[in-house]
Amino acid sequence: MIRSADTLFARLFGGALLAIVLAHLLAFMWFHHYGPPMPPPPPMQQGDQPGASGTAPDAPGDFASARPPRPARDALRPPLPPPPGRAPFFGIPLTPLFFQLVTLVIAAWFGAKALSRPVQRISDAAERLSENLDSPPLAVTGPREARQAAATFNLMQERIREQVQQRGRMLAAVSHDLRTPLARLKLRVEQIEEPKLHGQMSQDLNDMIAMLDATLTYLNEERTSEALHYFDVQALIESLTENAQDNGDDVQASGSCRPLKSQPMALRSCLHNLIDNALRYAGHARVVIEDTSDRLRVRVIDSGPGIPEHMREAVFEPFYRVEGSRNRNSGGVGIGMTIAREAARRMGGDLRLEETPGGGLTAVLDLPRM
Repeated sequence: MIRSADTLFARLFGGALLAIVLAHLLAFMWFHHYGPPMPPPPPMQQGDQPGASGTAPDAPGDFASARPPRPARDALRPPLPPPPGRAPFFGIPLTPLFFQLVTLVIAAWFGAKALSRPVQRISDAAERLSENLDSPPLAVTGPREARQAAATFNLMQERIREQVQQRGRMLAAVSHDLRTPLARLKLRVEQIEEPKLHGQMSQDLNDMIAMLDATLTYLNEERTSEALHYFDVQALIESLTENAQDNGDDVQASGSCRPLKSQPMALRSCLHNLIDNALRYAGHARVVIEDTSDRLRVRVIDSGPGIPEHMREAVFEPFYRVEGSRNRNSGGVGIGMTIAREAARRMGGDLRLEETPGGGLTAVLDLPRM
C-alpha cells in the first residue's frame, strides 16, 4: 500500500498508520501470551454449596476449628512476584511499551528517509547545475510532488541553458558589429592633421575598444563552464611570475603547495588579473602561497597607494574605478577584479582585499581543498 501510493503525503500517512496498527497488534499479542493471569473465583460465602467452587469442604476434626476461614487464609498469602521483564512502570508493563517504541522509531526512520530522499536528489542536481550547465537532467521519478519538482527543475535548467546560448550569440554579434565601425573610425582619425584633436580622438577610440574587449571577456568568463580536476597551482604561479619577469616587471613568488582540485582556466584568469592589477598601481607584486590541510590561500601583495576600507567591496563591481577615471595612464577599465572574484567563486572559494602592513593592498585568494 505504501509503495504504490502516488503522493508523498499518502506514503507518509500510510507508513505511520501501519506503524500504529503494528504496535497495537504487538501489544495485544504480548498481553494475550504474557499478560497477568485471570483473577481467581470469588471466595465461598455462607450459604454456598460446598461443591460450587470445585473444592472439598473442610473435613471434620483435624483441627478444622483452629484454622481460619478460607477468605482469611487467602488474604494472608503473600502476593506473587511479577515475572522477569514485566516490571510495571507507573502501573504500565514495560515490555509492550518497548515494542511500541521500537516500532514507532523504525517507522519514523523510514518516513524521514522517504521525505528527505526527493529533497536530497534535487539538492544534488542543483549542485551539479552550479558547476556545469550541461549536467544531465534530473530523473522524473518518485511520488507526485517529487516528479513535479523534478520536471520544474529540468525546465529551469533548459531555459537557463537557452539564455546562456542566446547571450553567447549576442556577444558574437556585438563583437563583430561594433569592431567594424570602430576600425573605420580609427582609420579616419589618422587623417586628422591637427595633433591635439588627433590625440584626443585616438585616446577615446582606444578607450572604447578596451572597454568593449573587457566587457566581452567578462561575459565570456561568466558563461564558461569548466570541469574541476587536480592542477599544479605552484607551477602556474611560477609560470606567471617568470612571464612577468621576462617582460621586465618586478614580480616575486614564495611558498609551495600540493596540487589542488580546481578549474585551471579560471584560476589562471584570476591570478593573472591580480598580478596585473598590482603591477599597474604599485609597479611590483609579491605572490605568497599558504597551503593547509583544508585551504589554499594565495596572497598577491603590493605596497602601492592602497584602497580605503569602505571602498574595497565596491572595487569588485564591474567598471568601478577608485580614482573615477578610465584612461590607460591610470589602468584598465575597472573589470579585472570583477573577473577575478567571479573566477574564485566558481571554484568554491572567494577573493577579498586587505591592507598590507606598512601600506599597500593585499589580495587574498582563498580556495577550499575538495
